[in-house]
Amino acid sequence: MTWKSAIINIPFGGAKGGIQLDPANYSARELERITRRFTFALGCAIGPEYDIPAPDVNTNAQIMAWILDTYLSTMPPQERNRSLHVVTGKPRESGGSLGRDKATGQGVVFCIEQWARDQDFDLSGATYIVQGFGNVGSWTARLMKPHGARLIAVEDITGAIFEPQGIDPDHLAEYVKAQRGVAGYSRATPLDRQAFLSTQADIFIPAAMENQITAETAPWLNVKLVAEGANGPTNLDGDAILIEKGIQLLPDILCNAGGVAVSYFEWLQNKRSEFWDLEEVDSKLYKKMVSAYEQVRDTAKAYNVDWRTAAYIVALNRLSKTYKERGIFP
Repeated sequence: MTWKSAIINIPFGGAKGGIQLDPANYSARELERITRRFTFALGCAIGPEYDIPAPDVNTNAQIMAWILDTYLSTMPPQERNRSLHVVTGKPRESGGSLGRDKATGQGVVFCIEQWARDQDFDLSGATYIVQGFGNVGSWTARLMKPHGARLIAVEDITGAIFEPQGIDPDHLAEYVKAQRGVAGYSRATPLDRQAFLSTQADIFIPAAMENQITAETAPWLNVKLVAEGANGPTNLDGDAILIEKGIQLLPDILCNAGGVAVSYFEWLQNKRSEFWDLEEVDSKLYKKMVSAYEQVRDTAKAYNVDWRTAAYIVALNRLSKTYKERGIFP
């Protein structure tokens, strides 16, 4: 998160934390009680100007609303309206931002658009496969649809499916919402894991968990581009094999930074008591993502390094300059 924030130039730091449980095993009432107790236990470890939680794996806007309500309940009444930005990814009615639900997927697509422009590659008629069809994977697929790109295979924790003529991302999203996975989708054929990862396509979008592209699985890939919607989907061995195979990469700390960018926009809106329309949110996100993309691209050329290394160069240079300028006290 620190590197992402530095790359897209927003004044956030980075941390990850949560509760180790499978929400599918709990009722909504139980999840609410767990969330509220967790928020209360955090106490002043979070705050609107200090540490701002946001949605990640297996969380959603409703859980953010419970965090908000619990935190505000601990504040003096006169401070509550000034603390709405303690958490982002909230429902719109509770101070959330338009575009936050699709933000990470939107950022992925903005990066793919820039890559296609640089490569003189026509996304219309391009084929792509997606691993993970939760928030990031499903939104990325749906936002690729207007470009005329064709989704031909999807994998999630329940299995994998394939349809060379194309899978409708909107229809599949409705199915997954109802069935909690892609398994059994009648408009496509089941695949095993190796067959999915070996599917010939133009673009692979890993949007599930970490360590999916490894020394074992990277040789199977048959794509031109990997656009990392997930955090850490490729390990070091996988990286080396992608470079060897000539598969281009949009690294996670660049490619999926759209979520934290729009969390920052929500934070700003709450601080200013403003509500931006979707066009403004998308416009600001586009500028952030394109600027970051161009910096990483130009750094990769200047240092003659791969894109992941270039992304870290951009982030670490920005952070190191800040530390040097501030110095050490006392």
